[in-house]
Amino acid sequence: MSTLSIRDLHVSVITDGGPREILRGVNLDLNSGETHAVMGPNGSGKSTLAYTISGHPRYEVVSGSITLDGEDVLAMSVDERARAGLFLAMQYPVEVPGITVSNFLRTAKTAISGEAPALRTWVKDMRESMTNLRMDSSFSERNVNEGFSGGEKKRHEILQLELLKPRFAVLDETDSGLDVDALKVVSEGVNRALGSSDLGVLLITHYTRILRYIEPQFVHVMVNGRIVEEGGPELADRLESEGYDRFLETAV
Repeated sequence: MSTLSIRDLHVSVITDGGPREILRGVNLDLNSGETHAVMGPNGSGKSTLAYTISGHPRYEVVSGSITLDGEDVLAMSVDERARAGLFLAMQYPVEVPGITVSNFLRTAKTAISGEAPALRTWVKDMRESMTNLRMDSSFSERNVNEGFSGGEKKRHEILQLELLKPRFAVLDETDSGLDVDALKVVSEGVNRALGSSDLGVLLITHYTRILRYIEPQFVHVMVNGRIVEEGGPELADRLESEGYDRFLETAV
């Protein structure tokens, strides 16, 4: 079993006016095969946590640690983190003009694995995953995220998840902008990945609707850069009915 461990993490974001503290001492352990949901109001620091794990240069770790089986994640470059088995599905995936989806995915798989996948097996796996995600075969020859709808971008993120097979995946508001049908398809993709491996998932969301399709074992409430309450799926149910007001009233 592998463990992604976050200890007393303090993070600032670099702004024109100087650094601004966002995370104020986050602690969290994610084990293989577990699904954790991090929920909270807008501006609570959820996405900052996601980008810090993945190594975004805009975010400065002031103190604390992130380790993967005892190895210092913060000392790793972005590509080293990917090779170690960390994956981020971004809330706003970027366009990559001139690079097709098929070339991007095979290049990424080669970089992570250290060798190119067997072409026949790769094509078969890619077609199967695309079919499961209700993606037309022509999608593979389009440039990465260029002209994609919101739903297509999110399906592409989950296509990466299925094919790259990371050890831990951080899904940053994957439900954002999706209609009910697209949400079901994307959630099915995540559940397939969970069911076929020991993948650990950190699911970051503002709303509870995605949790109707991807059920977490653990729920963490983040407010003002801190995890202020933890529990099981029942905590998400309380948030559905009560909202975040009681946490905001006591946040410092």
